[in-house]
Amino acid sequence: MRAVEISKPGGPDVLTPVEVPVPVPGAGDVVIKLDYAGVNRPDALQRAGAYDPPIGASPLPGLEGAGTVSAIGAGVSGVAVGDKVCALLPGGGYAEYVSTPAAHCLPVPNGLSMAEAAALPETYFTVFSNVFMRGGLKAEERFLVHGGSSGIGTTAIQLARACGARVFTTAGSDEKCGVCNDLGAEVAINYRDADFVEVLKAEGGADLILDMVGGDYLPRNVKALAMDGRLVQIAFLQGPKIELNFAFLMTRRLTITGSTLRPQSDLAKAKIADRLRAEVWPLLEAGTVKPVMDSEFALEDASKAHAKMESSTHIGKIVLKI
Repeated sequence: MRAVEISKPGGPDVLTPVEVPVPVPGAGDVVIKLDYAGVNRPDALQRAGAYDPPIGASPLPGLEGAGTVSAIGAGVSGVAVGDKVCALLPGGGYAEYVSTPAAHCLPVPNGLSMAEAAALPETYFTVFSNVFMRGGLKAEERFLVHGGSSGIGTTAIQLARACGARVFTTAGSDEKCGVCNDLGAEVAINYRDADFVEVLKAEGGADLILDMVGGDYLPRNVKALAMDGRLVQIAFLQGPKIELNFAFLMTRRLTITGSTLRPQSDLAKAKIADRLRAEVWPLLEAGTVKPVMDSEFALEDASKAHAKMESSTHIGKIVLKI
């Protein structure tokens, strides 16, 4: 089958088209003939040599996709050959076929294209598990998500708005801020022109912040939190280390937590899938929320897709057409 591999750690140009064997499903797994695969920041980290795949996972990049189930392993129920699904993948999405646990598959929502379905799993698993399961966002709370025009950001804005929260976000241009407002953000802050800390403090502080920037955003996030506020860290584009005054954290009873999705157990991911099927898929089918699509590239042009993602000029999701 056609696939794209990481020939060596480096920039987008190390993504190389290759021919590799079609995977065989293990017990509890399915093989999916992919129509589209999503492109995500962890793919770029893996390409750069900074995010190794878990033991036993495919070395090929790609953590989400959508297509047709072509084979099932022993013990699989609830998914059949011929089903149209989108799935969270342990790796291997940059290929014509991929193997993944059947419990990580979800039906393609009615009304969505296969490209849109491929853009769902990595982002929706990440946002739902961190904003709602870990962060405990509730209606009427003030929620701040950084990078509001990214795949994570556009998803978080819509899901938070759907739950009745007040949504604030940051983005790097007036155009991106406008998109965030259209998606339901009450306030979109152009971080080049305004200080999100002062904006949130004027509103009483954020009850929950979802951050993937890290670096010097960490102490600023802490200052932007309301009493008893929570910060959930899911990435650190500006670095994982910073000095922090814990006296402020203690006196304001703040909580700092975080997670990464890929290393979690298959069971943990299956539980997230169950919650998404019950609570979020109806919103997708009703059109209350939907993926924001930026662009698509041919599988063989994965290097161009990565260059586009790392330029930060995109709004929403980038996918590969298989």
